[in-house]
Amino acid sequence: MITEEYNQAVDLYSDAIFRFVLKNIKDEDKAKDIVQDTYEKLWKNHKNVNYSKVKSYLFSTAYHTLIDLVRREKKRGDWEEVNEKELSYSNSYSDLNELLHRALEQLPEKQKMVILLRDYEGYAYNEISEITGLSESQVKVYIFRARKFLKSYIGRIEAVI
Repeated sequence: MITEEYNQAVDLYSDAIFRFVLKNIKDEDKAKDIVQDTYEKLWKNHKNVNYSKVKSYLFSTAYHTLIDLVRREKKRGDWEEVNEKELSYSNSYSDLNELLHRALEQLPEKQKMVILLRDYEGYAYNEISEITGLSESQVKVYIFRARKFLKSYIGRIEAVI
């Protein structure tokens, strides 16, 4: 890959990668750091990356960087920051979008990743398989289970609206 192709990859995919990461960690600064690390890794490896596969490479790298960060933070733990919204309970909802995000947060990590890649970013099953390193059948199973959980969590849409 040449410098112009690298710059074009930054222009084309940086926003999508940022959105994907932000949906998972809910911290803009960390999401920006992950995007920057992803492009740094691409630049260090740009001679070995084919431009036609750069999108998949970027999302795979961002995904793995995100997983590494989440695992590091789980070990460390941050007891000073307590989210009061998670500790409170309310029978009413204020927003359908908020309800969906709450439901997504209940999913296991891998199911959340694949459902976001499929339904938010629009990737095909084989592309998700390449990005996550899971087999295509595993991806389909995780998506099915995630959708089934989301349906049971949210219930009928008529009841919500």
